[in-house]
Amino acid sequence: MAFPLPAADLPPDVAALLPGGCAADLAAAMAAAWAEAPFLKGLMRGRPATLARLATAGPQAALADALALAGDAAQPIMPRLRAARRDVALITALADLAGLWSLEQVTAALSDFTDLAIDAAIAAALAERGAANQGLVALALGKLGSRELNYSSDADLIFIHDPAAIPCRGSEDPGEAAVRIARRAVAILNDLTPDGYVARIDLRLRPSAEITPMSISVAAAEHYYQSEALTWERVAFIRARAVGGDIALGRAFLEQIRPFVWRRSLDYTAVRDIQSVSLRIRDHFEGGQAIGPGYDLKRGRGGIREVEFFAQINQLIWGGRDPALRAPATLDGLAALATAGHVSAAEAASLADAYRALRTLEHRLQMRRDEQTHAIPRLAADRHAVARLCGLKDGAALTSQIDRITRPVAAAYDRLIRAATPEATPVPADPRAWLKANHPGLAKLLPPLIASWRQGKYRALKSEAARGDFEIILPALIERLAAAADPREAATRLDGLLGSLPAGAQFMALLRANPRLVTLLGNLIGITPVLAGALARDPALFDVMLAPDAFAPLPDAHALAADLASLCRGADGVEEHLDRVRHWTAERRFQLGAQLIEGHGDALVVGRSLADLADAAISLLLPVVAADFARAHGHVPGGELIVLALGRHGGRAMTHASDLDLVFLFSGDHETLSDGAKPLPASQYFNRLAARLVTALSVPTAAGALYEVDTRLRPWGAKGNLALSLASFARYQRDEAESWEHMALTRARVVAGPAAAAQAVIADVLTRPRAEAALRSAVLAMRADMAAAKKQQGRFDVKLASGGLVDLEFIVHFRQLASGRGLHPELPAALAALIADGQLPADLLAAHDLLARTLIWLRLLFAGAKVPDALPEPVAAILARALGAANFAALTAQLALAREQVRVAWAAVFNTGDAP
Repeated sequence: MAFPLPAADLPPDVAALLPGGCAADLAAAMAAAWAEAPFLKGLMRGRPATLARLATAGPQAALADALALAGDAAQPIMPRLRAARRDVALITALADLAGLWSLEQVTAALSDFTDLAIDAAIAAALAERGAANQGLVALALGKLGSRELNYSSDADLIFIHDPAAIPCRGSEDPGEAAVRIARRAVAILNDLTPDGYVARIDLRLRPSAEITPMSISVAAAEHYYQSEALTWERVAFIRARAVGGDIALGRAFLEQIRPFVWRRSLDYTAVRDIQSVSLRIRDHFEGGQAIGPGYDLKRGRGGIREVEFFAQINQLIWGGRDPALRAPATLDGLAALATAGHVSAAEAASLADAYRALRTLEHRLQMRRDEQTHAIPRLAADRHAVARLCGLKDGAALTSQIDRITRPVAAAYDRLIRAATPEATPVPADPRAWLKANHPGLAKLLPPLIASWRQGKYRALKSEAARGDFEIILPALIERLAAAADPREAATRLDGLLGSLPAGAQFMALLRANPRLVTLLGNLIGITPVLAGALARDPALFDVMLAPDAFAPLPDAHALAADLASLCRGADGVEEHLDRVRHWTAERRFQLGAQLIEGHGDALVVGRSLADLADAAISLLLPVVAADFARAHGHVPGGELIVLALGRHGGRAMTHASDLDLVFLFSGDHETLSDGAKPLPASQYFNRLAARLVTALSVPTAAGALYEVDTRLRPWGAKGNLALSLASFARYQRDEAESWEHMALTRARVVAGPAAAAQAVIADVLTRPRAEAALRSAVLAMRADMAAAKKQQGRFDVKLASGGLVDLEFIVHFRQLASGRGLHPELPAALAALIADGQLPADLLAAHDLLARTLIWLRLLFAGAKVPDALPEPVAAILARALGAANFAALTAQLALAREQVRVAWAAVFNTGDAP
């Protein structure tokens, strides 16, 4: 929001100082400054050369002159910095009043000068000891840290030193020397002399400022911020920047404590702390809340601080996971939040406009007398003067303008506070009567558990804050337990989850701040042990469900691979890559399951996405493992490892219980030696490399294995080599492989390594002419063997039952091999091609989709356990709804029809009776 000044003639005294005419906007600014701002009037009188330079060359050139003066080491430091400061004050004020500079330009100019001055002061203090400018650094926080310094602001600094580099005199220890150097630098900047001052220095933001020395060692600072620091200090370090002295030392320190500021796990205790600080500010400055005389532009309701807190709360929530949101400046932070979809574009724009207007008003207040004030003057004459500096008629117009500016800020911040404090009906201290009245089925089961939770025996419930948050969400959790498939089992899962949570109040605060996550948590522990178990192992998985796109389909395979590659950029070594891949994959597997449970995902789409996640993990880990292996053994000239996915992974139809069926090949000759310090023949090289990759994918960790890997589909099964050359694989498939192995090969995809040659071998094997009668006999024999070895598991076994998915797969694979048509690894695509070719009936496609969706759902709801013949009512209801049936009876009828369609097709294809 601009505050244009009315046109005005230059005062004669000012006109006499200028070499010629003056632009109208600058003339109006000078006239207003002369009339309404005593401090600026004094500067205009005392800095005629600066004024003339500004009028003739413009503010940028005048500022460059002032910065050059500040950096002129040939002149005594204290007079030159103070003279430069007066120049900068005059230039920025007039450029601001004239509308020649935006708010961002004004604050950047003030910040750049202060940076230069701080650096010069530290350099001078060190030079007095004959030392170079190293070993001591000034970290700027607050508005200087974000290059948003206001017209008369403190510079919030923390001094940190390296004891090994700080110059000492005599018997000084490094700590004493650092304090003396820092004290001298502060005096150069802060002391009031006949020439004024350079910058007001505030050192109260350093750790335990009341007892710690002026400068602290790097080691002490790292220990404090990584183990003892408070929430407000995290907020302060959002805007931290090394501004003077040993800049490299400061930047290294800030990088070291970055995890303290930007936590990957969403920390709603921090959010609540910030909100509490904000409300305490409102209470403490009660007299500055009402719009009018005395209103505090910085701390008042709807003021500058609330815009900053709005941005910082959202940055703390999301910035640990998205580095693009870690913008120190408030306006940049709002823009980044809007771009990422965490704040609406309209709200971000409204807050940004208000922030610019409030900061501009703040400057008008401060430039009048160079006062560190944020309050609207109580004297009418002063209010009118401020109004006129803003191009407004009088104090009443100023008050009206502030009211319009602050109202949307206060509303937005109030919404943010309310969002984190949902209302709930408390559960009484003795919950038995309350449970009997509201949830009678839990009246005997829950009272001892609730008593146990309230005693704080679990780490996550030891703090008063955590138990307070838990009490708020407890009614909603109990409601979900009551609706669970097995309330007793669900309560046991909830108890196990609470027992597995780490110490601290973050998880409870997260749930309290996001009521929809309480519902989701209740559904997970009440319906699906797969996701409940994953959450118990890693509660931070819940964080992913707060993203704006949490319930949107995952992007395609290419985008997922790019996302994982970006996450792993900068990871050091195999272990760190593995940790990042495990966490990323676990988050997205959890997200996909939660989408299904909450009714936001299609099971077939989820199955493809699960396969795409596995592809991304393999394609990223293979080069990492290969590079580590090559350190000792080099590379095989002309050879590369190739990874084939088969089974449900190859067919892009995975469930949450699927393992990875992998076959490893390699290009080149099997006898070629690698070129490393410890050379290996290609066959041994790639077998060991493949084993390393299998280990990386399947090694158990605290968070569980990334994937279970099955390599038994390779030639000769468990008796054969883990990796075969392409030539050996082609010979085996041509001369020795059985029909079931060719059937398995119909779902093979290259997921890592050079694809063309392997795909050519697969295509050659699958398109080879076959005797249909012999193939039919082999397929029927295989299915009979499978039926004898793997019996149907209950009435809902849609995989092994007669007319189930296995039968449908056998039908498709037989047709693919017999005709050489429809050779696509994904069963729906293969089916569609064979139906279009007239080889299969059209109703098989819908039958496949229903059976496949049902399998994916059942594997999520029951993991590896047998599906009971009588499904609990909540599970039956969610299945019917998810699979598009009117009710569960309708779903069972649809499943029966689909299986009958498969059995009919089996009889037609194999010229036999019913399927096994």
